[in-house]
Amino acid sequence: MVDAHNAARITLTDVAVDADAVIGAVGGGEALLDGALNLGRACAASSLTGAGDQAFKTTMDYLRTRKQFGKLIGEFQALQHRAAHLFSELELARAATIGAQIAIDERREYAPLAASIAKAKAGRVAELAVQEAVQMHGGVGMTDEFDVGLFMKRVRVLNELLGDAGFHAERVARAQGF
Repeated sequence: MVDAHNAARITLTDVAVDADAVIGAVGGGEALLDGALNLGRACAASSLTGAGDQAFKTTMDYLRTRKQFGKLIGEFQALQHRAAHLFSELELARAATIGAQIAIDERREYAPLAASIAKAKAGRVAELAVQEAVQMHGGVGMTDEFDVGLFMKRVRVLNELLGDAGFHAERVARAQGF
């Protein structure tokens, strides 16, 4: 995969399973699968939030140490505004992700929607975080000296895993009757 994680495609042909090996009720697999997918989405949202947060922290460290024109670049108001906006977006993603995890743990009826909201929000925010990190680091952000490029690759993969932000936005809209 683009982020150096392993992946596999498995094809099962002519597989026979004894009746006593069935998990749950026959014909009831969709509910079990949905539960597993929702948990996976909440986990992906956690990873996205973490990657975005680490990209943000790396960028903040850079803004506090890099000098341009005799000043720390973190003193430039335009970069401060962008950093403040990103910080608030990361907090919203974190809240949505924690909310989804709680809803799943407590088996709340709205847990599937909470997982979709968290996955969509965390995906968009993590993408913003890595884009801002690259912009604020400049060209050096994509070198092996900085981890920003690694975070960008990981975020790209996680955004596609178990549905991208558009998929989850549509899922929430449909559940709300739109």
